[in-house]
Order: sequence, then C-alpha cells, then structure tokens
Amino acid sequence: MSRKPGGFLQEASHQITAGGSAGLVEICLMHPLDVVKTRLFGFYKGILPPIMAETPKRAVKFFTFEQYKKLLGHASLSPGLTFAVAGLGSGLTEAVVVNPFEVVKVSLQANRNAFTEQPSTFVQARRIITTEGLGFRGLNKGLTATLGRHGVFNMVYFGFYFNVKNIIPVNEEPTLEFLRKFGIGLVSGTIASIINIPFDVAKSRIQGPQPEPGEIKYRTCFKTMATVYKEEGFLALYKGLVPKIMRLGPGGAVMLLVYEYAYAWLQENW
Repeated sequence: MSRKPGGFLQEASHQITAGGSAGLVEICLMHPLDVVKTRLFGFYKGILPPIMAETPKRAVKFFTFEQYKKLLGHASLSPGLTFAVAGLGSGLTEAVVVNPFEVVKVSLQANRNAFTEQPSTFVQARRIITTEGLGFRGLNKGLTATLGRHGVFNMVYFGFYFNVKNIIPVNEEPTLEFLRKFGIGLVSGTIASIINIPFDVAKSRIQGPQPEPGEIKYRTCFKTMATVYKEEGFLALYKGLVPKIMRLGPGGAVMLLVYEYAYAWLQENW
C-alpha cells in the first residue's frame, strides 16, 4: 500500500477518524446486547449517551494506543509487551473520558419506571449534577472500577490481537484475510471480557441503584468485589458474562476491523 506523506496532525486525524468510526459502527450493531446485560427492556433505550460517548471514546482508545505504542518504542520493551502496556495506557485514558457517560447510561438503563417516567439523557445528566455533583458520588461515580475495567480490557485486547496477528501469516486472498483478522479480534474481545468482568460487575453495582434506597452499599471497586464475593459467591463476579461475550467478542472484532480498514483507506486517500 502506497502512503502519502503527512505529519503528526494528519496521522492523528486519521487515527481519530478511524477510531470514532469504529466506535459508532460497533455501538449501533451491539448496543441491544449491552441493554440485555444491564436490564431487559427496550433495546435502544438509553442509546444516546453511548452514541455520544463511543465516537470520542473509541477515537481516544485507538489514538492513545497508537501514541503510547510510539512512545514505548523508545523504551527497551519487547514488541509483545509494548502492545500490552500501550493497551493499558489507552484503557486508563479512555476510562477517564467515558466514565461520566457511563454513569448517565447505567442510571437510565436501570430506571425502574422505564416506560412511564424515563427522563431524557440531558435531564438525567442535569439531575445527577444537581443532586450529586461532578465528583465521585456524581458524574465520576465508579471511576476506579471503570479504570480497572478499561485498563485491563485494553491491555489484553490489544496485546493479544497484535501479538497473535503478527504470528499467524497474512493471507493474500482478501476474504480469508478478513476472516483471519475477524477471528483474532473475536478471540481477543472474548478473552479480555472474561478477565475484566469482575471490574464490570463492580462498576455496575457502584453506578447502578443501591439495594436500599438512601443507603450506599457499594462505594469502591475492590471493596465492592469483596462484598459481592462474600455475600453472593465467586460466580457472582462473573454475572452477565455470556451477554458480555456476545457483545464484546464480535464487537471487539468489528472495532478492530473498522479501525484498520478505515485507517488504511484514510492513509491511502487523504
């Protein structure tokens, strides 16, 4: 593939555009399964916050991964470890950006009066800010769990995908090459989901409705994990694993493929 010359800003714009496109396509295809994981009601209820979040979120995800990867290229790390550490960095950065959107999304999806008194996205966000503020009890509630969820996921997701992709030979036939990448992406998303789901469970407990109104039972990430384990058992930390894998297995593959093909097209044509 020929590549047109360009500086940092052009390369960054390509990464951001391709990453945002990957997020938009993934959320539109996979959002209904995210709703199933959180609460069973209208599949596209509460889709506005993730749509608003996914474009900048995935742009941040892929752009920062590329930048951390480039930065780590100056360190004495093996290529395999570089992918994993760059993934961890991108996940932590992504978590800071997306957490407020996640707070609004989870509060909408978990609303018990979904069909009769469901507030709009902006009304819900304003209500959270007015009543709880912008801190760790308000729009940044559950930030430590979100950092763990995204950091661990991206570390495994990018680390596995790029390491395995470099091992399995490229196929010259376009359809088979597409399937090669999709298969590796599917496995990457699946393994990352299995490893990071305890953080996801903790995040849902912290950001969702508390068991007793007016009493905050779930406050911090690891304390929430310990409480769930003690009261409900080990398997409770993996609650929702099947729909999560159904979402982030193929969803992870979709994101990587959209990003790679979009980025390649942008590099070739812009």
